[in-house]
Amino acid sequence: MDRNTFTGLFLIMIILAGSVFFMKPSEEEIKREQQLQDSIARGKSPEAKSTDSLFAAQQGVEASTVDSTQMAGPFGGAKVGTEDIITLENEFIKANISTKGGRVKSVEVKGEKDYLGKPLVLFSGEKNRFGLQFSTGGVNINTNDFYFTPQTKQSLIVKNTDSASLVMRLVYAEGKYIDYIYSLQGNSYRLGFTVVTKGMQDVVAPAESKLVLNWQADLPQKEKDMKDERNRSTAYFKEFEGDVEELSTTKDETKELGKTDWISFKQHYFSNVLIAEKGFGSGSLKVTTVNSDEIVKSFAANMDLDFNRQDMNTYPMSFYFGPNKFSILKDQGHDLEKQINMGWGPMKWINRFITLPVFNLLEGFNWNYGLIILVLTVLLKLVLSPLTYKSYVSMAKMRVLKPEMDEIKAKVGEDNQTLLQQEYLKLYKQAGVNPMGGCIPMLLQMPFMIAFFFFFPNLFELRGESFLWMKDLSTYDSIISFPTIPLININHISLMCILMTCATLVSTWYNNMVSGATGQMKYIGYFMPLIFFFVLNSYPAGLNYYYFLSTCFTFVIQFFIRQSINDEKIHAMIQANKKKPETSKKSTFQKRMEDYMRQQQQANKNKK
Repeated sequence: MDRNTFTGLFLIMIILAGSVFFMKPSEEEIKREQQLQDSIARGKSPEAKSTDSLFAAQQGVEASTVDSTQMAGPFGGAKVGTEDIITLENEFIKANISTKGGRVKSVEVKGEKDYLGKPLVLFSGEKNRFGLQFSTGGVNINTNDFYFTPQTKQSLIVKNTDSASLVMRLVYAEGKYIDYIYSLQGNSYRLGFTVVTKGMQDVVAPAESKLVLNWQADLPQKEKDMKDERNRSTAYFKEFEGDVEELSTTKDETKELGKTDWISFKQHYFSNVLIAEKGFGSGSLKVTTVNSDEIVKSFAANMDLDFNRQDMNTYPMSFYFGPNKFSILKDQGHDLEKQINMGWGPMKWINRFITLPVFNLLEGFNWNYGLIILVLTVLLKLVLSPLTYKSYVSMAKMRVLKPEMDEIKAKVGEDNQTLLQQEYLKLYKQAGVNPMGGCIPMLLQMPFMIAFFFFFPNLFELRGESFLWMKDLSTYDSIISFPTIPLININHISLMCILMTCATLVSTWYNNMVSGATGQMKYIGYFMPLIFFFVLNSYPAGLNYYYFLSTCFTFVIQFFIRQSINDEKIHAMIQANKKKPETSKKSTFQKRMEDYMRQQQQANKNKK
């Protein structure tokens, strides 16, 4: 060994010996570490768990606690533990409450299945978080990360009018704790939830006047069409003494909220709602579309709870875990039913006050939903048949006038459109015909047709209901599936949509033949049904079934009206109107058209 190597090894030995001597823990540090390990061991032992507090102070039960401030940081004794699940269950829901965070870990809606036929679970997994956030002793706390002590480890099953409750407690020190109190009644989708803080006025940082309730959930796919489910899933909230609003369904969005009554993580047919009886102070709501084949959307909320510097604070709340069925949501109060999209403008009122009550009435007969849609369509067509008749008579008058209009067109020519329209107006006036008479009745029927476009896709009652070959009226009935075709973005063919399209094409052909339509209008009538095929191909079979029935009944009604209308009588009536002395009274349409013609003539003169 040479001299340099020996010198290097000698220096290394000196450094190691010095490190051991100078870094040796003091007697005080050794004792503190030993206390920590003993405390953790006691916290894990069955004897220690049996002495934890079990009941809330307001229930009159004396708490036996371990002073967690003697352990590693705030709530140190609750940092470690074993997760237990306690189930609260009734006829409608099964809520699994975890000792980890004291939170609702998962919820199953009983009697419902997902698109794979498995029990329908609203949410589950570690990515779903729920807890109070605040700071104490310079440490940021989220109760989701700590272990609560339950009053019981037995599952609680509730039936009929019975009720049950469960207390989960997070202990800080003797007389200082946070309780989560859950309660469940029979035959209910509501899970009562009350937060109680006891003796925490000196624990929460003095500068903080609010506790933040953090709720995050990744909601899994439940319906057959992931794209459609995403387009109908978003977060809702109700402003305090205000209206119900929603975040975007098509893009990620974060919204700052003021005082709020409730927040909802809503999917297509099911909702997770948190209702604050006293309201949330303020907060934020976020919805995000994640890159996942299983998760529809990710939701997050941070809501403020006012914290008063007093011995006990109580925050009464409740969860709604259940279907987006209008009648059920309405029974919950708080305007929860406004989460269901009934359309806008007149369509909303048609669905809310006409379509839905009639549908509920027919549902009371316990018929198959395919039959209910059939009867609903017949009733609607009967109510609208006077408008259909009026429109068809107007079309017949225009058809009878067409030869005379062709003569005027040949005489005046197509170059002078202003003069041509003036001559047409004279003819309409002499014959007593309103050229808009066929359009106005059709326009009055349009809101009813469009209203169903919103009604059926959001109707929970159709979910899982079959009719003929359609296994589920709430989604498309694909007879052929294939890889997604770019541009048109379809991967299946719906049989009911094909039938609806064919019926519309036949009806268009008949109308063109009857009305004598020519030129571009004739071909537009054939082009539109083909466009709607690609639009409605992925829509619920129930909606396409309704449009198919509506088209067929309209065709039948028009056929019988056509048989009852005599073109010769209409022609005779028109000729008789021509012989009548001209009256000074003009229709609003005629006045507007004459004003328009005068303006056009003046404009042409100015150009010359």
